[in-house]
Amino acid sequence: MIYLSLLWSFIQIGLFSVGGGYAAMPLIQHQVIDIHGWLTMQEFSDIMTISQMTPGPIAINSATFVGIRIAGIPGALVATFGCVLPSSIIVTILAFVYYRFKGLDAVQSVLKGLRPAVVAMIASAALSLTAMALCGSDSFTRDIDMVNATLIVISLIVLRKWRLNPIIVIAATGIFGIFLGFV
Repeated sequence: MIYLSLLWSFIQIGLFSVGGGYAAMPLIQHQVIDIHGWLTMQEFSDIMTISQMTPGPIAINSATFVGIRIAGIPGALVATFGCVLPSSIIVTILAFVYYRFKGLDAVQSVLKGLRPAVVAMIASAALSLTAMALCGSDSFTRDIDMVNATLIVISLIVLRKWRLNPIIVIAATGIFGIFLGFV
């Protein structure tokens, strides 16, 4: 039964996560925390962090991590398959349609209309993760952790102004976190 629940949950995520992995985050959060209660917000935040650090698409990495956490290796395979299946079917159909009709104004209008929704989904995921990093919950109802807030600001400045490699920024903040753990 857990395998069917994982499969159906990640088919829905794969079907409706228009815009990539970041857009899938609120959908994954809704399924695994709100609907099924498989993970806590802290576990979800940890999985999202690891999914972003590991090679590959974030949504697929997340599906794999959630699946393995819920039902071991078979759960990882089922969740990953569920996440990939709708995309594979949709991309195949859309590729055919796009290359056949890409010059039509209606196709361009649909693509233009989808962009704001994708931005909103990414912003929603960013706000949830920011709240988790700053307040330790998925809302801004607790006191802000000033160390984490400072790290976020410094990381943003380093990434935007100096265009430092994100891997170096991630490694540096991880090392800083290890250092804080021993202090």
